[in-house]
Amino acid sequence: MTRKSSRKNKQIINEKAPLLPKKLDDANEYDEFNGASFTGAVFNLSTTIVGSGIMALPATMKVLGLVPGIVLVIFMMFFTEASIELLLRFSRAGKSRSYGGVMGDAFGVTGRMLLQTFVVVNNIGTLIVYMIILGDVLSGTTSSGIHHYGILEGWFGEHIWNGRFFVVLVTTLLVFAPLACFKRIDSLRYTSALSVGLAVVFVVITVGITVVKLINGSIAMPRWFPDVTDMTGLWKLFTAVPVLVTAYICHFNVHTITNELEDSSQIQSVVRASLALCSTVYIATSFFAYLLFGDLTLSDVLANFDTNLGIPYSSLLNDVVRISYAAHLMLVFPIIFFALRLNLDGLLFPSSRPLVSSNGRFALITIGLLSIVFLGANFIPSIWDVFQFTGATAGVCIGFIFPAAITIKDRHGIATNKDKILAIFMIVLAVLANLVAIYSDAYAIFKKNAAPIA
Repeated sequence: MTRKSSRKNKQIINEKAPLLPKKLDDANEYDEFNGASFTGAVFNLSTTIVGSGIMALPATMKVLGLVPGIVLVIFMMFFTEASIELLLRFSRAGKSRSYGGVMGDAFGVTGRMLLQTFVVVNNIGTLIVYMIILGDVLSGTTSSGIHHYGILEGWFGEHIWNGRFFVVLVTTLLVFAPLACFKRIDSLRYTSALSVGLAVVFVVITVGITVVKLINGSIAMPRWFPDVTDMTGLWKLFTAVPVLVTAYICHFNVHTITNELEDSSQIQSVVRASLALCSTVYIATSFFAYLLFGDLTLSDVLANFDTNLGIPYSSLLNDVVRISYAAHLMLVFPIIFFALRLNLDGLLFPSSRPLVSSNGRFALITIGLLSIVFLGANFIPSIWDVFQFTGATAGVCIGFIFPAAITIKDRHGIATNKDKILAIFMIVLAVLANLVAIYSDAYAIFKKNAAPIA
């Protein structure tokens, strides 16, 4: 294949793909780009998946119990793979090179704009969670009246310069802003590989600590099944569903990764490898972290690593765990931000020239989004609140309802009866589970606010 034909094949010129650059060759930096590798694609997709969800999964084990919790993690893995497979199949049929393109093909401009709006909501929520966790890790957090010291507090004591606002501001300016300036997702393959490695470091250390404490006999066995004694306890189980849904949402980056692959036919293998890797990390983390902390597990389990673990070098291990995962989140941030910026641009400027070739628009959207995420992280107190909101609304639509709706619409007549039954099951399960989760959250808030009056 000549260089000329190679470059031509890498162009993304498609009326049905408003979310993606229409012409990568508009930027000189893409002239030598001949396609992303399989490994790089796996790391980028895995980084999209394993973000902050891993920190909230141990808390879901506390709610569900270990057996139902692990079963649901595995179930969601297969459910996610099925939804992505449907999405990719209809993308090929409609020659669409983006998620928005598939929605536009099935439901017109309204469908495309709805998808873009939900991706923006979901990704802003996710990035706010990242900043909240970084604030918790570096500057500390207060939960149930107990203050959990951050790394900088533990090292230097409380000062203005290591307070939450200042630390998050400096991290945004010195880390997030530079990483958010890349215009091609494959440029992040090395940071993605490092981020996955740091997540594995967190898991390995957590497993090691738990095993040592099991051998010492200093860990009580946690609940294998949920403790449900009344209807309130039953409704509470459903609050874990949005967290599980959010933990696997990666659909908004699948097409971008596909378009940059040297061999785009490998994308299904990329998806399977990424889901298998991330599910292994999820199960190991949720099992051993809940085993380690039991009913004291917080909604952000990193905040638990601020006390004496009862083993040698406890303080050092605490710091290594928190630093490694804080660094992981810093490297995940640009992957999620990439899709956020692309979708917002497609929503606001659908007829404008490609974002990569408009430095002014690129800078304006980047600065605006970073500002919104920064402000959200300083005014929202808990990652559990964000997970429940985004998971019960935007997350479930992006991951399951929209792919299922595209399948039922079946504009190209390629869906089998089995596909349509699966799609109906996806929609019913997603809608019912999340309606119950929203009701349970609203009931808990109402009961909490009404208690002092009674």
